[in-house]
Amino acid sequence: MRQATRIVASALGAFAGFGGPEHGVFEILQGHVRPEGLLIASMGPPCEPDQVWHGCEPAMTVIPSFLVTGVLAIVVGLVTMVWAGFFLQQKRGGLVLILLSIALLLVGGGLFPPVIGIVAGIVGTRINAPVTRRPTRLSRLLAALWPWLLVAFFGWVAGQFVIGTFFNDLLMNSGFLIPFIILGLMALAIASASARDVERAAE
Repeated sequence: MRQATRIVASALGAFAGFGGPEHGVFEILQGHVRPEGLLIASMGPPCEPDQVWHGCEPAMTVIPSFLVTGVLAIVVGLVTMVWAGFFLQQKRGGLVLILLSIALLLVGGGLFPPVIGIVAGIVGTRINAPVTRRPTRLSRLLAALWPWLLVAFFGWVAGQFVIGTFFNDLLMNSGFLIPFIILGLMALAIASASARDVERAAE
């Protein structure tokens, strides 16, 4: 088993699942109200999407009720977290995580978390794959940064909410950079985990 790969896939998958309860609670608070379209703001009034850096937690839903959307988002999110944490190493564990993440996207679990869950599912399909590569200078460097790149990813995800609380305008003006930072750190964390597994296999 690729141990580091399992850890990074499980951690990212669990993070994706957490998007369900995070968005779902706000959706439930909006009550049994029909959304105006597929794209929604999880946080209702007085939150104004164009005035806060997080856009009032955007999401999408195919369910014609904020209340039902929120309940389903929480349920699917919790199932996703459990699956990512305990069953991802199963034969088709990665595929199941991908399907759960797609379901999470469709029932109000946010936009970015399900995308991260799909990536985690793809990585999860490699958990039990044999290691055939040999270490290189670059892979040794990436392996040396494990697990700190994964820590940096979660540090930024949590830190941006702290920064946004005090410096909302700063993140509003540079908000286009946030997806690139998140995706960049995620890609580096995955590469670092893969490199660590290559290094361990060589040992």
